Amino acid sequence: MSRIRLVLLDIEGTTLPIAFVRDTLFPYAARTLPALLETQGDDPRVRVALGDIEREFPGRAPLDVIRDWMARDIKAAPLKTLQGLAWKQGFDDGELRARLYDDVPPALEAWHAAGLRLAVYSSGSANAQRQLYGHTQVGDLTRLFEAFYDLDIGGKKVAESYTEIAERAGVPPGEILFLSDVGAELDAARVAGMRICQLVRAQDDTRPYPGVPQAVDLAAVSKEFGLPVA
Repeated sequence: MSRIRLVLLDIEGTTLPIAFVRDTLFPYAARTLPALLETQGDDPRVRVALGDIEREFPGRAPLDVIRDWMARDIKAAPLKTLQGLAWKQGFDDGELRARLYDDVPPALEAWHAAGLRLAVYSSGSANAQRQLYGHTQVGDLTRLFEAFYDLDIGGKKVAESYTEIAERAGVPPGEILFLSDVGAELDAARVAGMRICQLVRAQDDTRPYPGVPQAVDLAAVSKEFGLPVA
């Protein structure tokens, strides 16, 4: 079996508790977005996001659409952009700090030190991913990652997205290990030719997905796939 050269990681439920996103990040964005739209309305990213919403929902107030998306956890690109801007403000102000699973920082450090390439693929915007990994309980970990992929590359349950990531990284899919807690994402990565493993976190009450390798944490991933152990 080919060696693993790159580890591609999901975030929520894989390296970060779902509760942090649900109970901290989402409420923070819901609380601060109305003011952000007023104070940062001239930001090109805000204008583009609002323009996309207005074109898709003519006649509706963009903030109403945003609130509806948040209530239903719709992974719409304009919402992810605006949430990312809100979270950046919170991280920069010190109101937010990401609490990764305790096993994650040492595993990432060990993998990186051994020469493994690391990248992130999440539904949250690439900027939000950088903010999260830049403000963790152990400090800034963005130096460990070579790339942050988001929905701009395609949906996470679509095999072509993983093919595109492999092409951009210049690594054969069979030499990439994708880690996620979501079965449909793992299926898509496997169709693209990647090696896969489901993180089954007790804290998140993750249900094991049949037919895929599973691990309870990143230390178990290391043992399963012969990666460096922290």
